[in-house]
This record gives sequence, structure tokens and C-alpha cells, in this order.
Amino acid sequence: MPFDPRQQPLTPAQARVLATLLEKARTVPDSYPLTLNALVTGCNQKTSRDPVMQVTDGEAQEALEGLRRMALAVEISSQRATRWEHNFPRGVGVPDQSAVLLGLLMLRGPQTAGELRINAERWHRFADISSVEAFLDELQERSDEKGGPLVVLLPRAPGAREPRWAHLLCGPVDMEALQAAASPGAPASGALQARVEALEAEVAALQATVRRLCAELGVEPDTEPGTGSGIDAPMSPPGQE
Repeated sequence: MPFDPRQQPLTPAQARVLATLLEKARTVPDSYPLTLNALVTGCNQKTSRDPVMQVTDGEAQEALEGLRRMALAVEISSQRATRWEHNFPRGVGVPDQSAVLLGLLMLRGPQTAGELRINAERWHRFADISSVEAFLDELQERSDEKGGPLVVLLPRAPGAREPRWAHLLCGPVDMEALQAAASPGAPASGALQARVEALEAEVAALQATVRRLCAELGVEPDTEPGTGSGIDAPMSPPGQE
């Protein structure tokens, strides 16, 4: 029987454990499958995680046992240590590209199609946003015979340019909680704040590049259309204003 989150949704700990296995399989293949210690460390990372969690060894072990019963994780025993790997694409019945998107949504929370494409860079390189949206649409339109939809397109938040997608592996989305988190007075999550800071740094670097190129070409970049004033434009000599 196909995996149906409506009948047996994942717990938050199971979702974090499963998504961490998905991530590490693609980003650190030399260390995969994972030991319990490595898995717990990955679950509790403070980067690329929203929300940040503190999963204990016992909680991770319990989550793994539950995932194994659902055929979503596999235990690999050896003389040195017991290791774990995911069985997500086969267990859920989705292609690898869809598994990547679901893993990112479990790790980082709701995201736009553009954010998913950027965040998936180390997992899988999607050709463009349209290809991301095609896989998301397929997951949203998953038939009841296959276990029902696995993602949902959320209503566009006030002030947002694009709507975000959320996974349904843990059951229906708590819309009230999401709206509260997206309200103007709500504090930014750690992952969002880090992304904002990274984007601000990129913008500053681009502005510096523009100034350097303009200086080499002997032109002044306009700061406002139609004003003719440039970035860091030199002041006119006295009497020539």
C-alpha cells in the first residue's frame, strides 16, 4: 500500500530524521549511510534548518524505528557500527527530483519554487523554476490511489511576491501558525535571517563591481532613472552647479 500521510503522518522528529538522511546522502555521500551520532548531529544543525530542533539520541532512535516500520528507512548492521539509510523515493513512490523537494521542505519549512531551486543546488540541479514547479504540481495532484497530495500551495502572505509551498508528510498544514509567523511583527527565523544577510552581502558585492566597471569605462551609474546622478558621483566645482 502506498505511503499515505493522511492515514499515518510523520512526527516532527521522523520528518527531521528522514530529511537529514535525504540531505546527507547527496551532500556527503562518503559518510553515508549515517551512524546514529552523525544523524543526530545533522538533525540538530543550526544552519539550513527551520525550525532548529534539538533531537536526542533516544528520539532519533525511536523515529528511525518508526520510519523502518513504514519502509522509509533501512538499518545496515556491521561489525563496526549500525548505520541508517533512507528508502524515501521507493517507499513513497516518487522520483528522485520530487524526493529532493520534499526533503528540503521538511528541513527548511515552506519555500517558494525559486527558493527551492536555489536551496537544492547541492542536492540536484534543476534546469529552471518551471521544472521545479512541474514536480511540485505533480506532488500536489497525487491521486488518492497513490496516497493523496504530498504538498500544498499556501496562500500568498501579505507583502510577499510569490506564494510558498509546504509539505503534507506530517499531516495538514497549521495555517494559523504559518500566518502568525509571516505577520509583519513576527521575528524572522534563523534560516530566513541568514538568507537575508547573504543576499545583502551579494547586493553589496554587485554594487562594488558596478562602481569598478563604471570607473574603468569612465561612466557614472544612475541611482535614479532620469536623474542623471550617479553612484558616488563627484560634486561639481564651486560656481559650476
